[in-house]
Amino acid sequence: MYESFQRKNRSNRLKIALNSKWVIFTFFLGLILLTWQCASIQQPTGGPKDSIPPTIINETPANLTRNFSANEIIIEFDEYIRLTNPLKEISVSPDIDQPISPRVRRRNIEITLPDSLAENTTYTINFGKAIGDFNENNPLLNYSYVFSTGDVIDSLAVSGRVANALTKLPEKEITVMLIPISQDSIFGKRKANIFTLTDTAGNFQLKNLREDAYRIYALKEENNDRVYNDPSELIGFLNDSIVLNKDTTGILLQISQGIARDFRLLDRKIEQNGRILFAFNKPLANPDIIITHPSPLNTDKQIEYSPKRDSAIVWLSDLTFDSLKVRFLDNGNLLDSVTMRRGRNEKYDRDFIITDNLTGNKVNRIRHIELTASSPVQAIDRSKIILLEDSVPRTNFQLAKDTTAQRRYILRYNWRPKRNYSLTLEESAFTGFFGDKNKSVSKSFTMDETENFGDIILKINIPDTVHQYLVQITNEKMDFVYRSVPVKTSTSIPFRQMPGGKYTVRIIYDENNNAEWDPGNVYDRRQPERVWYIGKTFIIRANWEQEEIINVPE
Repeated sequence: MYESFQRKNRSNRLKIALNSKWVIFTFFLGLILLTWQCASIQQPTGGPKDSIPPTIINETPANLTRNFSANEIIIEFDEYIRLTNPLKEISVSPDIDQPISPRVRRRNIEITLPDSLAENTTYTINFGKAIGDFNENNPLLNYSYVFSTGDVIDSLAVSGRVANALTKLPEKEITVMLIPISQDSIFGKRKANIFTLTDTAGNFQLKNLREDAYRIYALKEENNDRVYNDPSELIGFLNDSIVLNKDTTGILLQISQGIARDFRLLDRKIEQNGRILFAFNKPLANPDIIITHPSPLNTDKQIEYSPKRDSAIVWLSDLTFDSLKVRFLDNGNLLDSVTMRRGRNEKYDRDFIITDNLTGNKVNRIRHIELTASSPVQAIDRSKIILLEDSVPRTNFQLAKDTTAQRRYILRYNWRPKRNYSLTLEESAFTGFFGDKNKSVSKSFTMDETENFGDIILKINIPDTVHQYLVQITNEKMDFVYRSVPVKTSTSIPFRQMPGGKYTVRIIYDENNNAEWDPGNVYDRRQPERVWYIGKTFIIRANWEQEEIINVPE
């Protein structure tokens, strides 16, 4: 009996153990299932951003259909899409009487065509940058739908590339427009219907063109209307037309910022410190600004033009005027006149402040100290400029007017390391044209001992002595000019104490001898002045002199 009881007890314990394990197993299985279910319904986070434009999966009728007779075109994509600026971006070439109105329905674009299509004509619907995916609006660039109402589809093509005229670098997403000569009067007035965009390498191709004579333009647009509106837009063009009777390749369009035909005042304002600012829409050759009312203010006014002579600052002796009447002239010819009125509560207080370039309280032997006045300077009292070196007064410094800026003065001294300097401009050290005096100001600084300057000598061999050439040394990106030197004969040009780094050299063929690079003029059919790069960069090293021989091509 006892043995029977033991067996029964062991059996019960075994059942309890098995039941406990089953409960534990069931619990963890449920937990795993619950975790999996929760994970399965969560949206994925992070990951790369979608950058792929939508893909066309079907076109009805098919693209390049001949003897086209459909009333509607349906273009199907692999994802939901949207249209951006369809009125500006989408065009039909040749023009049709009634504009099309594409509609987006989920993944489709639906286009209803008018009944007035011409017979035996190839039509191109160009979508520009209008089509993009719904979420990220990644654009499908340069897609076009082509069909013909006759037996033949025009198949000629024009291709080439677009580059910046000054840097020679390729330009992406530039609008390249083809305008039949018979319609060239629309240039600058109405948008062109035959167009495409350059790719990242600056290349373009225009397809499905008919035999004709065309003008071709490249335009870096500001408002995406395919119209050359303003010289602030960069423009490139060919001087001659293209007579298209076969595929044409290898066209190079160089874009530059053009020059306006007619003078226009872009901006005018009177600042609180009494300065009057004027901005022009074009550089002037020999500008003049005349105050006709109150006329006494014209006698002693001070004018400062920008280096390109496309803006000006005017200072007046009396700031109590109620209104000003101003005339603008170039080479003695009247361009425009304006009236400026001050507000009832406006008050002008002329300031006369001297600023410096001592960033970080450091100076070096190359840059020296630049002192810039807020208005023109009439006189300087050198005795009120106090330079101390380790508390010892130094008078053997040089102070000269900067030839490149009217209100800037350069203070040079043989700066030495491990010395403490202070510069004090006492009150009335600088006097303005209208009796203004500077307030006393002091600055402490030391010499920058981390000097990194070297020399390079360019031996320039030019092909002729008839033309002038500009030798320019630029940074590696070619967007900053350190120095520009005009030459008419083969010569050696030393560039002393250049900051260490990478540089390149470009040569400008200065056709009009004005010592600056001139952009193109689309209205006069004048191309930008030619620019040639040596085709390599060189490194200027600290405390090192090197020589480069440059043979300028014809």
